[in-house]
Amino acid sequence: MSDARQVLLVMDFQQGIVARLGNEAVLAAAGRAVEAARAAGVPVMFVRVAFRPGFPEAAESNRTFGGIRGTGDAMTQDSPLTQIHPALAPRPDEPVIVKRRVSAFSGSDLDVLLRGARAGSLVLAGISTSGVVLSTLRQAADLDYSLTVLADACADPDPEIHRVLTEKVFPRQADVVGVDEWAGTLAPAQPVR
Repeated sequence: MSDARQVLLVMDFQQGIVARLGNEAVLAAAGRAVEAARAAGVPVMFVRVAFRPGFPEAAESNRTFGGIRGTGDAMTQDSPLTQIHPALAPRPDEPVIVKRRVSAFSGSDLDVLLRGARAGSLVLAGISTSGVVLSTLRQAADLDYSLTVLADACADPDPEIHRVLTEKVFPRQADVVGVDEWAGTLAPAQPVR
């Protein structure tokens, strides 16, 4: 992957999850990351978790999603609650990946999009740290991506779990930095001639 490039993955910043978490600081940090990536010409890809009506992808044996069938349509792919939060509004040329499991790779076309973008380095932002960020980081590391986790653009319902993951677990496989530190390493995008 010698000519590989960096891609920012903004994961599960969807309306229902952002509202349930109630952490405006993480939303603002993710917004700064998106702005910095766009200014530097770093591709931004958004990931959201959602299901078809009737939840045919949710096996009853799955502890995370098995009980979703009785919850109405809040987690269906057309629900307003599963759409990317308007504060992070994807541009028309920025892919929105729909996944069917915790990892951004599971049940999605993320791998194909990353190969198309010649990605070799992934920058991760997401809710929750112990969910999509952990699962995606582990899978991406096994796929030989270079990884950066934007600690302040990740959050978890349990702050202690977030702390342990970002301070002790993630550094084994990724650089863990704040959005502003990461943004400071980016060069402005060069105009196309």
